Amino acid sequence: MGQTTLLLGVDGGGTGCRARLTDLDLNVLGEGTAGPANIRIGLKESIAAVMRAAEASFDAADLVPGDDDVNVIACLALAGASEPSCLAAARTCNFPFAQTVLTTDAHAACIGAHGGKSGGIIIIGTGSIGWGFAAGQDYRVGGWGYPISDEGSGAWLGGEAVRRTLWAYDGRAPWSDLLKQVLGRFDGDPHAVVRWTAHAQPRDYATFAPLVIEHAKRNDPVAHEILRAAGQHIDAIAARLNVLGVPRLALSGGLAPLMKPWLSAQTRALLVEPQGDALSGALQLARDAALSAHAGYHFAAAERQPDNRV
Repeated sequence: MGQTTLLLGVDGGGTGCRARLTDLDLNVLGEGTAGPANIRIGLKESIAAVMRAAEASFDAADLVPGDDDVNVIACLALAGASEPSCLAAARTCNFPFAQTVLTTDAHAACIGAHGGKSGGIIIIGTGSIGWGFAAGQDYRVGGWGYPISDEGSGAWLGGEAVRRTLWAYDGRAPWSDLLKQVLGRFDGDPHAVVRWTAHAQPRDYATFAPLVIEHAKRNDPVAHEILRAAGQHIDAIAARLNVLGVPRLALSGGLAPLMKPWLSAQTRALLVEPQGDALSGALQLARDAALSAHAGYHFAAAERQPDNRV
């Protein structure tokens, strides 16, 4: 009996990762989830999370990774893979698949959103990044990692709330209910805030983002200020992608629906509903690799670096 070829797609982000196992016709056989998978922050931990999610999808399908009767083509779309050194490190990992395509979560999300055709994606989750594809070229805007980048993301929203809390404690800015609640999480001690920041990861900052959203609904002035600024940052990503020739954009990520009302009319005019997500994009890349007689081409296509020059 010959081997059965299956496809595995993984979408790994700063908060968690999802895996989906399908046949070549993309019929779903099993799915799984696990913890964060941002390889820029922790390669070992991220790959372990990827494998836990993958194993859960195999368990759901009553299969075992590495089974001699199953030929698995995997595409792992991971946060942090846009950094060449992180991608190179991930390539050294010994994955139990017949073939493994590595790419970024943003690239896979862009493919999923537009079916591989020209278009762009702005991911607004724990982090943020813009990715576009037009005239055969990939483009990246932002996504260099919090705190130096990822503006408008959950981590950025949380960081701005914490920053303004210390401003209010200093008397440099007025208090609001949002800021009082943020300081309350630290038992009213600003020194506890400083100790926390010494070890906090982007996902830790992002835990304050729901507070910002919640207080914005109550017309908290500081929450409104933060969300207006976040919207302007996302607008800037959208404008840059459009200048680079990306004709339409989709939003993705857990915060995308909540951020949409804070975007400019110009940005909203560019938006279209995504056809799929990063998982569907990863599976499409895996399927392309499986059906191609030139698998190396697909590795290069999935891992190529974007060019943002005009």
